[in-house]
Amino acid sequence: MSIDFPKEEEAVLKRWKEIKAFETQVQLSEGRPEYTFYDGPPFATGLPHYGHLLASTIKDIIPRYWSMKGYHVERRFGWDTHGLPIEHEIDKKLGISGKDAVMKLGLAKYNEECRAVVMRYSSEWRVTIDRLGRWIDFDNDYKTMDPQFMESVWWVFKQVFDKDAVYQGYKVMPFSTALTTALTAHPDFEYIKIHDEASGKNYILLEKLLGTLYKDPKKAKFKIIQKLKGTDMLGWKYEPLFDYFYEDFKDYGFRVFNATYVTDDSGVGIVHQSPAFGEEDYNIAIENGVITEMRPPPNPVDEKGCFTERVRDFVGQHVKAADKAIIKYLKGTGRLIVDSQIKHSYPMCPRSDTPLIYRAVPSWFIRIPEIIPQMLKNIEGSHWVPSFVKEKRFASWIGSARDWNVSRNRYWGTPIPIWVSDDFEEKVCVGSVAELKELSGYAGDLTDLHRDKIDHITIPSKQGKGQLKRIEEVFDCWFESGSMPYASQHYPFENKEKFEKSFPGDFIAEGLDQTPEDGKKMSKRLKNYPDPSIVMEKYGSDALRLYLINSPVVRAEPLRFKEAGVKEVVAKVLLPLWNSFKFFEGQVALLKKIENVEYCFDPKAESTNTNVMDKWILASCQSLLKFVNEEMAAYRLYTVVPRLLDLIDNTTNWYIRFNRKRLKGELGLDDTKHALNTLFEVLFTLVKGLAPFTPFLTDTIYQKLLPHIPKDLQGQDPRSVHFLSFPDVREELFNVEIERRVGRMQRVIELARVSRERRTVGLKTPLKTLIVIHADPVYLEDIKSLEGYITEELNIVNLVLSSDEAKYNVQYSVNADWPVLGKKLKKEVQKVKKALPALTSDQVHDYVLTKSIDVAGIKLVEGDLVVKRGLKDDDSSKNLETNTDEDVLTILDAEVYPELAEEAVAREIINRVQRLRKKAGLQPTDDIKMEYKVLSDPDNIGLDKAFVEQTKTIEKALRRPIDKHTITELDGKIPDTKEDGIILEEEQEIQNAVFLLRLLKL
Repeated sequence: MSIDFPKEEEAVLKRWKEIKAFETQVQLSEGRPEYTFYDGPPFATGLPHYGHLLASTIKDIIPRYWSMKGYHVERRFGWDTHGLPIEHEIDKKLGISGKDAVMKLGLAKYNEECRAVVMRYSSEWRVTIDRLGRWIDFDNDYKTMDPQFMESVWWVFKQVFDKDAVYQGYKVMPFSTALTTALTAHPDFEYIKIHDEASGKNYILLEKLLGTLYKDPKKAKFKIIQKLKGTDMLGWKYEPLFDYFYEDFKDYGFRVFNATYVTDDSGVGIVHQSPAFGEEDYNIAIENGVITEMRPPPNPVDEKGCFTERVRDFVGQHVKAADKAIIKYLKGTGRLIVDSQIKHSYPMCPRSDTPLIYRAVPSWFIRIPEIIPQMLKNIEGSHWVPSFVKEKRFASWIGSARDWNVSRNRYWGTPIPIWVSDDFEEKVCVGSVAELKELSGYAGDLTDLHRDKIDHITIPSKQGKGQLKRIEEVFDCWFESGSMPYASQHYPFENKEKFEKSFPGDFIAEGLDQTPEDGKKMSKRLKNYPDPSIVMEKYGSDALRLYLINSPVVRAEPLRFKEAGVKEVVAKVLLPLWNSFKFFEGQVALLKKIENVEYCFDPKAESTNTNVMDKWILASCQSLLKFVNEEMAAYRLYTVVPRLLDLIDNTTNWYIRFNRKRLKGELGLDDTKHALNTLFEVLFTLVKGLAPFTPFLTDTIYQKLLPHIPKDLQGQDPRSVHFLSFPDVREELFNVEIERRVGRMQRVIELARVSRERRTVGLKTPLKTLIVIHADPVYLEDIKSLEGYITEELNIVNLVLSSDEAKYNVQYSVNADWPVLGKKLKKEVQKVKKALPALTSDQVHDYVLTKSIDVAGIKLVEGDLVVKRGLKDDDSSKNLETNTDEDVLTILDAEVYPELAEEAVAREIINRVQRLRKKAGLQPTDDIKMEYKVLSDPDNIGLDKAFVEQTKTIEKALRRPIDKHTITELDGKIPDTKEDGIILEEEQEIQNAVFLLRLLKL
């Protein structure tokens, strides 16, 4: 590798720190329009993986881009410091579990332990994020545990509370089983009512589930009395199995409801509803008015999973242990028809490995259904990438959203600021520290708002209900995250004007779970992905950034991280870009050495530049810039890398390759300056345009380009490419005609290169003729205008352009994509298959022209057949190799003529002499002596032989021969004094062979 990218990046990081690059960039953009970026915070209890690095790359590229586009972008890092992950850490450390253990330890001690671990890996995060090249303010960060952040969360919640959108309800959580207040049948299922002859009783169930009732339904004695749909049973009342809550719910429950989640694979197709112990059951009960905000679900189970005194027959028994007693009781009351066991998967507690029980837990909710239309309208006004996430995933999620449970029965979190009376009749929501002090009369220190610091504070009742106490719950972390735009600014207590000017945000990034190469979820525990820091040390951050933004994950598809993909970015993007710069640097040094000219960029030079390739590559640059602007405005980062590859390929494999002689100064000083100016502009445009994506390499190259930029064209602060504006698209440089001409030239060259490869004739072997056939005279004229580039690149003597296919005996043949045509023609395809080989070249040609043909009585149209053009297979075409891109046809004479190689070398020798004469200031009429001495011929191109064998050709072109130079020795030594009569002498190079050329006075 010609450059150590990671080492170079470390040097750039050091330089950025020295010049305070990020801070400087933010200062330079002060006063510009605001671009608001919201950075959702990560947990600092674990180390960053590729999911985090991808998010950080996106969150760096976009702010960098909009900063360069003329906006002021504040970037502050944030930390998610509350919630279950931290509590799990402490529970493991202290070996405790459950509320009793926490209370025994004490809230203050527990929260102190949480605070101690919450920022454990913050320094590692900072190192990794810095190394990635992300510019973000760590020193002025925000944390969700900061009192300022927590106070704003209180304020946000109070706004919602004051709109009467907060209530206490119940959330079904893993806890417990079985007490029913309703039955549910599927509205679309057809049920049967049967009379059982043995018992004389009637039963209602699904016909396909008779096996639940009878061991062998075919032998069972019953009669179908009636068939009815689930909708027919809607509203039926029934007598419950137990009467414990009958009086409480007789007017609202113990009815049949309809629900589509009922299945027909087990049971009888009618399901008991236990709103206290199942989420679907709870939702059905809410929808049908069985339970309400004021009428909670019947809950006969305590926190330990045992029945309460309301269940008089089983009081004190654990719900799982009571199964046998319940079955015995039901048998005694004659309500048990069939007793059986069903095996199914069941959730277990990960800590105790005991069965989880679901029960309704009192929770605090924000009303959502009322604002769904407004939310759907709001997301329509926002742009999502990719769009299907908005249209399918998010919109459907919002459309069916239920009330949001924002409370958690935890300890380390932002306390919900609701104070209530013992009977919950009086509720006060507090929206600030000042309000709490005012309402409570508390005069102590309130610089920490966690539970252990505020739970003891009470508020005197205004309704004579004694002291109001704070509820125990804390906020769900997602409520804190959603409050981030306000809370990170401590709004409305500080930064009021600043916030209101910049809200809502312009950009948010949300991620999905990421996977390593084997498709499994990335896991720190399993260590199933390469350490990001090692990958950055090995390949550099620029390579990792480009790999990540070119991955499927930016299209909301899974990322399967492959280290080989990062390595490929180095080989295909970064090295070619660096090598392009190094070539430019080498030619600038050569200009100084040979012409003593210091290269300096001159933007005015374009007005006098007529070179087609210069105009073409500059137009390509504008196309890339325009594309990047369009894609960045649409936030489609994943489309940028492929287009970037195209321009780098055009720069290295086409522009530089085809203009080496010009750039090396072989075609005169003015043309060299034009070529260098063009290459400089391409490189300068690329480093500015790619700066948001690959911040390290672009700044490295920029620093080396800077000395060639006139002072009046340098930026306000020229010390970094990241202080400059994003390059404007220069419409005047677009040239459709030139892009078309060069595009056609590229296609012809690529076709002929493939023809050489098929015949295994390398490019160093000169060939006689390439014939290009096309019906359009404009196409042929385009190729003619770039003939010199084509003949030189393909190493051919003659380029023949023609529209006459018959002259070259071009034959048309035809085939078909049989599976595709078979679908269209069905059985008729066999007739076509049989008749196709009999078609003549002329018939196929007519099909191409008219786009229609009759084959075996079946009409075929354009697209049905695959047409091929080639030459008739006979002796006359044995050395001719054809190729086509379905538009132009090329015919390459692949026969090797040894004398062509010598002639080609002779032409190069003549060219070198003429250039040296011009450099010496000689006129065509000046008669001089010429000498040569071959110094090396590593590839054995026959340089010495060409001087001898092609003497006549050389003499004819130069009007006198070139003599072989022999060094005269004096006393056995070569004299070091300069010989008299030398006008100019210089080493010349032809295909790696080197010779000394001397011009002398006669």
